Amino acid sequence: MTKEQHSDAQAGGTSRRSALKAAVAGAGTIAALGAATPAAHADGPGRGAPTFVLVHGSGSNSFAWQPLLRELGLRGHRAIAVDLPGHGLGAYLPESYQSPQDLDRLRTEPSPLSKVTLADFAAHVIATVRQARRNGPVVLVGASLGGATLNAVANQVPELIAHLVYTSAFCPTKHPSVLQLVLTPEGAGSSMFRIPPVQTPPELGVNRVNWRSADPAFFAIVKDSLAADRTDAEVRTLMNILEPDESASIGLTEDARGLPATWGRVPRTFVRYTQDHTIPLSLQDLMIREADEVTPHNRFRVRSLSAPHLGPRDPALLADELELVARLSH
Repeated sequence: MTKEQHSDAQAGGTSRRSALKAAVAGAGTIAALGAATPAAHADGPGRGAPTFVLVHGSGSNSFAWQPLLRELGLRGHRAIAVDLPGHGLGAYLPESYQSPQDLDRLRTEPSPLSKVTLADFAAHVIATVRQARRNGPVVLVGASLGGATLNAVANQVPELIAHLVYTSAFCPTKHPSVLQLVLTPEGAGSSMFRIPPVQTPPELGVNRVNWRSADPAFFAIVKDSLAADRTDAEVRTLMNILEPDESASIGLTEDARGLPATWGRVPRTFVRYTQDHTIPLSLQDLMIREADEVTPHNRFRVRSLSAPHLGPRDPALLADELELVARLSH
């Protein structure tokens, strides 16, 4: 990070490659610990005020954003959280994942998510952005693996987006894929490498994590990776919200780079989570630095919150940051 960026910031045995069977499935998860609603609407801001479109990470869904949606709605903002294809009410939960679990079958049971691509994610979000844009500017917000979708959307429709916000989210620019970012020295300390995946064959085409595992060691790893500041009860709730399957290609092989000619035109903010054990601060800063090098005329606006990968316990802290972005997007 540059000196200018720091002044703007607020303090607030498997191989590494095989470990990414869990990494991509676990990265990007933000939990909701209250009653779910996919959108927050308010008449207060009126036509022309920004609409926040929220994109979840891997193994997650729109429920992930519920605390933030509630906070934004109570403040009078328009906000909607999308369910990416194969997630939310459209999620696929393998029969072998149910109770009682069939762990042998869980390793081989096919999943329709194997056919889902980053282009599918982008098309789904673009459709939502087009609708939201009728009411005024759109601020597109992504968590963790959701950052790859933000890149893909901004590559195609930069004219529809007023601002991009990456909340400790992947933002490849010089490294083509999320995998290549995580395999950098800056990503070496990620706790995601310790989350054991379900050992599915490569031809299955999915990354699968058994979030319903009863193994205490697995629970401890998940808590440290995603929500070290939460209670055990909150982490158990999180694990019951998460979805086991994610398309393997999206994080491991697909080119998710933001392109300077399109993505590079959109103003952007990176909210650093300084206690994130899944995407270490060093990796967050690498992505910020590389993006700024690719588009030196349009550098990241950088903010910092003391939060784990799950995000701040108090959603008001992130809402405060989004309100600052909204003021820039009028």
